[in-house]
Amino acid sequence: MKNNKKQSAAPSANNSRKHLAAKIYKYRGFYLMFLPVFIFAAIFFYLPMIGIRYAFTDYNGIKDATFTGLANFEKMFSMPNFWSAFVNTLQISIIKLFLTVVVAVVISIFLNEIANIHFKKVVQTIIYLPHFMSWVVTASVFSLILAPTSQGLVNTFLVQIGAVSADNMIYFLGDNKWWRFAYYVINVWKETGWQTVIFMATLSGINTELYEAASIDGAGRWGKMRYITFPALANTILTVLILNLAKVMNLFESAFVLQNDAVLGTANVLETYIYYQTFNSGAIPNYGYTTAIGLFKSIIGCILVLFCNWLSKKVRDGRGIV
Repeated sequence: MKNNKKQSAAPSANNSRKHLAAKIYKYRGFYLMFLPVFIFAAIFFYLPMIGIRYAFTDYNGIKDATFTGLANFEKMFSMPNFWSAFVNTLQISIIKLFLTVVVAVVISIFLNEIANIHFKKVVQTIIYLPHFMSWVVTASVFSLILAPTSQGLVNTFLVQIGAVSADNMIYFLGDNKWWRFAYYVINVWKETGWQTVIFMATLSGINTELYEAASIDGAGRWGKMRYITFPALANTILTVLILNLAKVMNLFESAFVLQNDAVLGTANVLETYIYYQTFNSGAIPNYGYTTAIGLFKSIIGCILVLFCNWLSKKVRDGRGIV
């Protein structure tokens, strides 16, 4: 009996391999198109992971790396600036995420209420265009708009209405009290349009018969939004929040181009902290220390991804993000 089982298992394995080879040959065009992407990912995403070993060394790029164990992590956890950057990263990213989602939902609902399809498309396009503007250009434009001079449109308006004096204009991007407010406004202006596309797609999929039935039952516009629109958007809102929550540690470009030395206590995040420690510390950089910070950030990001995957399974009927 055992010999018969072995003999039957061997042909089955051979058939399985032949079937797999036949399927690969059949879809060889797709595999060939995938090959450049695989090579790119291997070179730029996986190969650099070898550099993780420098997190446990004292290495400045000149001398040989000296193994120091967990010394870099001990130094990192003892640095007040590191913890300040870590807290800033979480606060700025999470608040920005919630503000952007809320504004995108509100705008999407208003756009959905517009009856004129041509006007709706024009408005949606205008809202969506800032997404294609680079952060460098965005920072330059808003530096002029928010400048504490007579050329700054916002301060000029505030002077005209008497909110501030001409000698005491607000330096929005150079004042710790105002920097985050300005940052959130700029981010909402730039990124809201991208998310409205997602929510508009959900709204367009709602069965119009539901609204007709609600009208027959005497529901007004607010009643339709409360009992039909908001419940339909709920799952999409949760999905967007969960997917973006996993990326809260990857905050660099928007913060980097808008910050300056005067607001580092409020605006410095982990990515910019790593940048300044590496290229702007005034001394020979310790790549071992900055690699340790990057490894810590990656671990926190991985934990957030796993948490978001677990949360996604809870709210999306077992469907995760990975």
